[in-house]
Amino acid sequence: MVTLGVMELLTRRLGDVGFFRPVVRSVDHDPRTELIRSRFGLTEGPRELAGYEADEVARLLADGRGDEVFKGILERYKALEATHGFVVCDGTDYTGTVAALEFDFNAEVANHLGAPVLAVVNGDGRSAPAVIDALRLARESLRSAGCTLAAAIVNRVDPDDLVEVRAWVEGAPETEPVWVLPETPLLSMPTVREVAEALGCELSGERTDLEREVAEFKIAAMTLPRFLDHVHEGTLVITPGDRADVVLGALMSHQSTSFANLAGIVLTGGLPLDPTIVRLLEGLVDRPVPILSTAADTYTTTTLVANVPAVIRPHSSRKLATALGLFEEHVDGDALEERIEVVRPERVTPLMFEFELIQRARADRKHVVLPEGTDERILRAAEMLTRRRIVDLTLLGDEDEVRSRATALGVDLGDIPVIDPATSPLRNRFAATYLDVRKHKGITWELAYETLVDVSYFGTLMVHEGLADGMVSGAAHTTQHTIRPAFEVIRTAAGVSVVSSVFLMALADRVLVYGDCAVVPEPDAEELATIAISSADTAANFGIEPRVAMLSYSTGESGKGESVERVREATRLVHERRPDLEVEGPIQYDAAIDAAVGEAKLPGSKVAGRATVFVFPDLNTGNNTYKAVQRSAGAVAIGPVLQGLNKPVNDLSRGCTVDDVINTVIITAIQAQD
Repeated sequence: MVTLGVMELLTRRLGDVGFFRPVVRSVDHDPRTELIRSRFGLTEGPRELAGYEADEVARLLADGRGDEVFKGILERYKALEATHGFVVCDGTDYTGTVAALEFDFNAEVANHLGAPVLAVVNGDGRSAPAVIDALRLARESLRSAGCTLAAAIVNRVDPDDLVEVRAWVEGAPETEPVWVLPETPLLSMPTVREVAEALGCELSGERTDLEREVAEFKIAAMTLPRFLDHVHEGTLVITPGDRADVVLGALMSHQSTSFANLAGIVLTGGLPLDPTIVRLLEGLVDRPVPILSTAADTYTTTTLVANVPAVIRPHSSRKLATALGLFEEHVDGDALEERIEVVRPERVTPLMFEFELIQRARADRKHVVLPEGTDERILRAAEMLTRRRIVDLTLLGDEDEVRSRATALGVDLGDIPVIDPATSPLRNRFAATYLDVRKHKGITWELAYETLVDVSYFGTLMVHEGLADGMVSGAAHTTQHTIRPAFEVIRTAAGVSVVSSVFLMALADRVLVYGDCAVVPEPDAEELATIAISSADTAANFGIEPRVAMLSYSTGESGKGESVERVREATRLVHERRPDLEVEGPIQYDAAIDAAVGEAKLPGSKVAGRATVFVFPDLNTGNNTYKAVQRSAGAVAIGPVLQGLNKPVNDLSRGCTVDDVINTVIITAIQAQD
């Protein structure tokens, strides 16, 4: 977890960060290397990120060839260092056959590489005094070995001992910072997928269920009524394949509100379920839990399950969010960065940009309402956002339906409130407000009251009335269904004549702003000028210095035609209204983005070749261009971000991913801060 947190911190701040493990158990099958390569898009293969395998190191050390080991590690590390601005070196995990020698070995590796050490002290199963002693010993041992100690992290401390351990840390005379992290049970639980892989099981059921965490496992040897008394949240049930009563009872208990949710069922002995039971299960619309089958007997299966390690894998979204949230909550990233003396580059990568957005959103947490409470992507995004403590959320929908859907998906909503517009006491209040703002359109009380059962209207009224700071919708609704209530109730900000949108386009080395790509089909010169000014302000709000390119099919005075003249007039209006902005137009895309082309076509321009805000002449051009860049250049397109409303309401694409939802919620929260 600490390795993941450090890589996340440095990659998002520096962009170009390498990863190296001096020793691994298996070069081709190291879960930690697999996680880091996948998470951070490292292009090197597993063999380029490792020094030696543990068995080879043990053999060489036993033969007195330690220098050969360290030289080989240094050579492979230097190869990575030559291609990365910074490299995180992850030491051994102290679970090998020569664990007693690993401390000295890691210390010597650190010295050979000239790397400062971030010491990680394990607090699992230790009392507060024992944790403190382990921390003191680690510090003294590292100093005695000649290592430079950057900082220390005490991990997996019993929550009841946190106050005592932190009090000792704060009173200690040492200058190196120490951060104390509590034990989090979820991170030490294997998933059903990991159990299935360890057992070599055949699977029956939806694959999404495999990400459920196994909190405990129980053998179903009793009769069903007695056994159900021993089932708890996250129990993995192990039973012979001919116990149809246990299988059916366990499935029913999972769907019942009177019993805890199971992690899964393992059928042992190679015994198939009765064909009638199979047919019954096949008729279920949603299989509530995964069912695994193994040829091993019950005793062997139980032994294997007990030895399945808990690992954070690339697809372990809940563990990833929990681990990162825990690290970011308890470790001072700025202080850690300062201790290891990193330097920020000028380039901005997507990870760095997303990190800055998360930090800004977390610094002043806002409340966002999500009307589509039963949509799987919304539910998964809500869990991730809550686990990382980025925003406060409210979901809309029938509470039983929302929570049942979350349970079926293995999503933990925690304390996220769920409001049903149809039964909420707020419905009368909102209907009165809606009637007041729309009575000039002939709206009656009855129609206003009926309208407020619509989740989009209800969510918009929550924002209008100050019960939420922003709204994100559109995963299951059209753009018009999402933004029409905002036009009717929230309306445009002062001085803004048209609501428009931008996409934040995160390229490999920079972030650009594209507008308008989603709302205004054929803007006139007045609307284009408003879009340009709004887009420049949005760019500045997200830390992007606005240099505005008013795009056309010609540059400068070279072209004629209605659309070119419209862009030329819009540029004049922007100069007139916002003389503080750097704006150029009409200008072609290549002249706006490429310095050499820009200098050739518009020599001396402050925008040509350096543009950060691209204003397209119409929706057809903008929408096609952003999608072309997204797909062809591999850019991360964040948006559409609506601009010009009094309060933030943002629309999702119906083809959005969970990451799209998360990014849009974060954007909305930052807009609400402004």
